[in-house]
Amino acid sequence: MRLRAPVLLFIVLVLTGIPATAELYTDWLWFREVGYEQVFLRSLTVRTTITAAVGVVGFLLLAGNLVVAMRALRPRPFMVATPQGPQTITVDPATLRPLLVLAAAGIALMMGLFAGGRWETWLYYLHRTPFGKVDPILGRDIGFYVFTMPLLEHVQGLLLFVFFLMIATAVAAYVLGGEVSLHPVRGLSVSSGATRHVSLVAAAFLVVLSFGAWLQIPELLMSRSGVVWGASYVDVHARMPALRVLSIASLAGAALALWAAFSARGLGRLIAAAALYIVVALAGPTYAAVIQRFVVAPNEQVRETPFITHNIEATRAAFALDHVVERPLSGEAHLTREDLERNGATIENVPLWNDRPLLDTFGQLQEIRTYYDFKGVDNDRYTIDGKYRQIMLSARELNSQSLPSRTWINERLTFTHGYGLTLGPVNEVTREGLPVLFIRDLPPVSTKDLKVTQPAIYYGELANDHVFVNTKTEEFDYPRGDDNVFAAYKGDGGIPISNAFRRLMFAIRFRSTDTLFSPNLTAATRVMLYRQIAERVERIAPFLEYDPDPYITISDGRLIWMQDVYTTSARYPYSTNVRGLNYIRNAVKVTIDAYHGKTLFHIVDPADPIAQTVSKMFPDLLQPLAAMPEDLRTRLRYPQQIFTLQASMFATYHMLNPAVFYN
Repeated sequence: MRLRAPVLLFIVLVLTGIPATAELYTDWLWFREVGYEQVFLRSLTVRTTITAAVGVVGFLLLAGNLVVAMRALRPRPFMVATPQGPQTITVDPATLRPLLVLAAAGIALMMGLFAGGRWETWLYYLHRTPFGKVDPILGRDIGFYVFTMPLLEHVQGLLLFVFFLMIATAVAAYVLGGEVSLHPVRGLSVSSGATRHVSLVAAAFLVVLSFGAWLQIPELLMSRSGVVWGASYVDVHARMPALRVLSIASLAGAALALWAAFSARGLGRLIAAAALYIVVALAGPTYAAVIQRFVVAPNEQVRETPFITHNIEATRAAFALDHVVERPLSGEAHLTREDLERNGATIENVPLWNDRPLLDTFGQLQEIRTYYDFKGVDNDRYTIDGKYRQIMLSARELNSQSLPSRTWINERLTFTHGYGLTLGPVNEVTREGLPVLFIRDLPPVSTKDLKVTQPAIYYGELANDHVFVNTKTEEFDYPRGDDNVFAAYKGDGGIPISNAFRRLMFAIRFRSTDTLFSPNLTAATRVMLYRQIAERVERIAPFLEYDPDPYITISDGRLIWMQDVYTTSARYPYSTNVRGLNYIRNAVKVTIDAYHGKTLFHIVDPADPIAQTVSKMFPDLLQPLAAMPEDLRTRLRYPQQIFTLQASMFATYHMLNPAVFYN
């Protein structure tokens, strides 16, 4: 029996630890393969350090609190019901102590893991960049709200939780130990030791509550209690003063609790400390409600006008609406032949095709096999035969879910990639009413001076799983009539599984015995992970926001995916919150080679403070825009998602007069 628990614990550790180790090791290999080992190691180091530090501190506090409180416990008899009738059992605290300490360790571990999961919050704080603008009420730089406050609130929440738990466990221990009792004549009776212990922890708890009240003051600048987002008249003239009083009252309560710990009348002073906090905490909202009802409501527009102005200015700055150039329109339009001739390039590129029906048409005409899919239609611009043309194109990706025979060899070794694309102008149709295609068929045939020299697509929008290349099994390249054309991968994408240990680790990761024992895998074999580009970029930099619609382009004959990236925040003071954010910039662009999988992040808005902070967090992550090939820079475009968001916001925030805005 004594050996059973250690054996079971060992089995659990093996069953959970080995797969976790395999995934961690193979992820490290992948980050090294894509060139972002620094991101992996730094994030892992920070996450591990935070988890360990918070876990150790949490355990010391919780376990130390338990050890002190459990001194009050004595062996006590308890009556329990059994099938044989009532039985008396005696519980010895010595047998409970290891279990309770183990529970404290478990809670501390969960705290550490929770804190470690917020590792980017710590890094943002450590590498914070000033915005160069201050809020209109407290005069703090915007960077304080974006980078510093999230960490302060996170730490305050952890401390609040651990001290509350310490008070609860201490009180429970003293009640069970008879140190706290309720007498019908003498009333509540608490031993001096229990009073001292609980008072000391309560003092720390009240200090944390004071810190929390102080943090709520700047938090009001990102709330909505008035007519617009941001601190209102009531917030500034009632809630902020009330929170300052609450913060001071909490410190006074903490001082009372400390006094209670070392005085003869400790219990009364401890109750007074708690009562002081509760009374002030309840008085604040009451005072704010009175101000709202009798001061603001009768003259709301006048009272709120300065704060509406703050909201307009902050929202326009946060969504870059202050960069919009406004031009008056007369409302009169007289279209002439000269206008048409002057804008000939625009007229010639007016789209006749809509994305959705064109996608269906591409699928009917050009999918060719059931296992090929066109995920979406993208727009692009090329100089074709000397003319600047707008075109629509769609990548022909392989969908492993649609393979007629879904064996391990087919899914992992043979059918590894899509092939080519379909491309045509936006403004031409055939006599049959079908789109004109400049690039079509398999292998790709081009009727213009736009060529695709490497049509294989190993990385794309579809959620395909891992594949192995450079194996003994030939890779299916594309169909040709009733035959198939096969090819071998000649790129540098994928992780070499060049030894038995790596092969074992990947077999454990994939839970696949085929990976371990297949004779088709060789020392030259490579495994490609995270082939869906949305998952790929998210895996590299999960702290950025990604546009849901990446687009494909042709650059020097290669197929390159382009992904728009946003730096966002929900903590810009006085800015209106929309869809969970109130600040956004299209600060980064990502390019992903469809054949090699090479993924590069380029910063296109070096003035953005969040992008600057990310650059300081991971110096090897963001490259300057000048490092992007010139041909690809011509493919950059303004994202539709941010354009739609800004247009929606500008519909309201073109108004600068607060009186007009209010009405």
